[in-house]
Amino acid sequence: MTTTRRGRPTQAEAKKLHRKLRTAAVATFVKYGYDGTTMEAIARAAGITRRTLYARYPDKRAVFVDVIPWALTRRTEGQSSLDVDGGDLRASLVAIGRAGLERATDPDIVRLTRIAMNESARFPEFAISAHSLTWSARHRQVMDVLRHYQDAGAIEVEDLELAAGNFIAMIEHLPARLADCGIYRSAEEEERHLQHAVNLFLRGTLRRD
Repeated sequence: MTTTRRGRPTQAEAKKLHRKLRTAAVATFVKYGYDGTTMEAIARAAGITRRTLYARYPDKRAVFVDVIPWALTRRTEGQSSLDVDGGDLRASLVAIGRAGLERATDPDIVRLTRIAMNESARFPEFAISAHSLTWSARHRQVMDVLRHYQDAGAIEVEDLELAAGNFIAMIEHLPARLADCGIYRSAEEEERHLQHAVNLFLRGTLRRD
């Protein structure tokens, strides 16, 4: 009986395996922290052999450097683009704010951010705040929305970059800091916080004829 030797994995299979490996590695780092995580534990969580893992990463450090930025940005990158042509600035800002608020208070994201910050001394790659790993994508998204409505004459903003940064800070900063301390407010409280921040921001940017 002859057996067919399996060839190299297709690009789709390789991509699927890479995502599976990254997901398993993130879960392992979240569970055990950096020091408590081993290559064997990552391979076991991913359901692959250590040989397969080492074929992709030379050591645990390389895994960490790859998967932490990916984990911290994947939700932001995965969000579909908002329809800013719908004519409702408030709805666009609420949607962006709600997604950012959910992400900022996600227990796994909070834990990963803490791990990245704690390990920043031995990882020059994380010398900047782990929070900034996800800031740029959201920042651009808010700027795009503001630019669209400024061009349409609905708002008047002197500095789009600063305005977008202030909007994100108003929505996410306090909830994220509370979550980092293990304090999670109710959904009603977070929604009240979101709506108030959006209303306050609009009062400062809407054009007054």
